[in-house]
Amino acid sequence: MLSLPDFREKNIVICFAAEGQKVSFKNDNLIIKDEEENTVLQTTCHKIFSLWIAGNITITSGILERSKKFGFSIYMLSHNCRPYGLWSSATEGNFLLRRKQYDYKELNIARHLVNNKIINQTELLKGIRGKSQGAKDAIDKMTEYARQAETAVDLQMLLGLEGVASRLYFSHWFDDMEWKGRRPRTKIDIINTTLDIGYTYLFNITECMLNLYGFDLYQGVYHRSFYQRKSLVCDIVEPFRCVIDKQIKRAYGLKQMQKDDFREQKGQYFLKIEKNKDYTRWLIQSLLEHKEDMFSYVQEYYRCFMRRKPIEHYPVFKIKE
Repeated sequence: MLSLPDFREKNIVICFAAEGQKVSFKNDNLIIKDEEENTVLQTTCHKIFSLWIAGNITITSGILERSKKFGFSIYMLSHNCRPYGLWSSATEGNFLLRRKQYDYKELNIARHLVNNKIINQTELLKGIRGKSQGAKDAIDKMTEYARQAETAVDLQMLLGLEGVASRLYFSHWFDDMEWKGRRPRTKIDIINTTLDIGYTYLFNITECMLNLYGFDLYQGVYHRSFYQRKSLVCDIVEPFRCVIDKQIKRAYGLKQMQKDDFREQKGQYFLKIEKNKDYTRWLIQSLLEHKEDMFSYVQEYYRCFMRRKPIEHYPVFKIKE
């Protein structure tokens, strides 16, 4: 298994094929060149955690061979950063872990994840300067929802608590922006579109980390099994979503995120291709600031799950203001 000291040396490498960049290898070094054949990046394969390619590109057998040899995954993204393909280096042979996953029928881990998510959302609201009375009331209610999540008697109750807490949180977190509410994948405004992109990057990084231990990504503990849905990844990203929420609010305040960066088509907003690189940079940067937290979280989650430890031993991610 990959250790934390080894993980600290790993990097996520991003190639923007839409801008004419190309990937090649030489002596086990990955090289990215621009359309003028200038070297943009060169790094040893030993330091690659995952390779993300945005835009159309020809994947050679040499790239796939090195992915397996050095244990990094390759994500293929469209021009607007929508993932459409994955070449994984999963450790699929960990059958003991998978057997435990299939045997697990309890609700305690799901309660733990939802409680952690609501607490982080509450912490972000507490950090708002000059809070309205509505925001203060929301903090009190969400604190109570987090407490109730710890003792939810069934999945429906837990889903209800998470849903009402999220609606309350989003209604106050982005209330100083042009915002109508969280509506996943509808792209009805620039915030929803950017949230979808940011959450996708978070999903991809989390998936890479879970793959390191050989989890069955489709076997969740909170999200139910659904055809082709990686339910476990959906579970583990929950406490970390607030990292993206916080970064988007900050980018909007710094005018790194503006309506002119998007094109509108039939009531939906799409990020312009020439802006992909800028948005990817500041969204990924926020996740990389927490990459060791995320790695340690997944590592500890794996250890607790394998040893069937009590829920109080499971990891907690705390957002910092």
